[in-house]
Amino acid sequence: MHIRGDHAELVVGGRLDVRSAADARTALHTAVDSGRGDLVLDLTELDSWDATGLGVIMGAHRRAGRANRRLVLRGVPPQMQRLLVATRLHRILAIEGAEALAPAAAPAAADPAGAAEPVGVAEPVGAARIAGSGAAAAEAAEAER
Repeated sequence: MHIRGDHAELVVGGRLDVRSAADARTALHTAVDSGRGDLVLDLTELDSWDATGLGVIMGAHRRAGRANRRLVLRGVPPQMQRLLVATRLHRILAIEGAEALAPAAAPAAADPAGAAEPVGVAEPVGAARIAGSGAAAAEAAEAER
């Protein structure tokens, strides 16, 4: 792993994993503590990261927030974008071009009633569907028992 840059922009390359986490953490904390404004973390040269590497980035994000700064990820490789979406961290981290990370809206979202049926969810055997909500649903459930 290598990190080069200054307190405003860092380029991270190689592997950000358990073996490189301590050095990366030190470099990121130094950059956060010695600058102002956004700290851009350019990941275009990053080959891979593991959970420890992702933890280092999240720690830098939290530290930047405490220092009234913002950590901004740039050039996030596609496989890492998928991980950020799967873990929902794309909602927390500032990512350049984050519009591309937002999952596509499901066709059911266009349902004007707003009561789309979940796909692939099976009801337990013997369970009856309860229509409605509130007291009527509670009464129907009680009557079934």
